[in-house]
Amino acid sequence: MTQPAPRHILRVDASMRREGSVTRQLADALTARLTASQPNATLTRRDLADNAPAFIDESWIGANFTPADARNDDQRATLARSDALVAELQAADTLVIATPIYNFAVPAALKAWIDLIARAGVTFKYTENGPVGLLTGKRAIIVLASGGTQSGSEIDFATPYLKHVLGFIGITDVEIIAADQLGAGADEKLAAASEAIERLAA
Repeated sequence: MTQPAPRHILRVDASMRREGSVTRQLADALTARLTASQPNATLTRRDLADNAPAFIDESWIGANFTPADARNDDQRATLARSDALVAELQAADTLVIATPIYNFAVPAALKAWIDLIARAGVTFKYTENGPVGLLTGKRAIIVLASGGTQSGSEIDFATPYLKHVLGFIGITDVEIIAADQLGAGADEKLAAASEAIERLAA
C-alpha cells in the first residue's frame, strides 16, 4: 500500500544510551530518508533520555479527571507537560518511536510518556460501544532493538503493547522495523533493518 508523504514527523527516542544506540542510529537513517523524500516535512524530536517525563502521581490524576473548565492554576500547571506532549502528537501525521527492549518490555521513560499522552477525552474517549481513539489518520513506525529478545515472540512484551496502546488512541497504521537478538548475528540483523528502512521510505 502506498503511504502518504509525511508532513510533520514526531520522533520519540526512548534509549537511555546516547552513544552506540542502535535505535538512535536506525531512527537517524529512517528520518533522513523520510525527510529526503519530502523536503518540506518538519521534524520534531522528543528525546526521553534528555528530559524524561515524570511519572504520574495522585495530583496529576486529580487534575486530569477534573473538567478542564474547573481546573485551578495548580492543576493546569500539573498538566502542562502532558498538554505539551499531547499537542506534539496531535500535530504530527507520522510518529517514529525508537526504542530498545529493556527486560522484555519498553523503557520506563517511554511508559511514562505513554501515560502522559493517553488521556480520556483528549486522545481517546469512552462510548456506548467501548473506547474510541481520537488520533486517527496517523502513521506510526516503531524502530526496535534488542540484545536477546526476538521481536514478536512470546517474551516480547514491548511490540504488542506499543501496537495495542497506539491503536487504543486511534493510530492503527503501525509498522515495525526490528533489529532484534543483536547478541547473535548483529551485522546481519542491522543490514536487514537498514533494508527495511529503504523499502519503507521508498
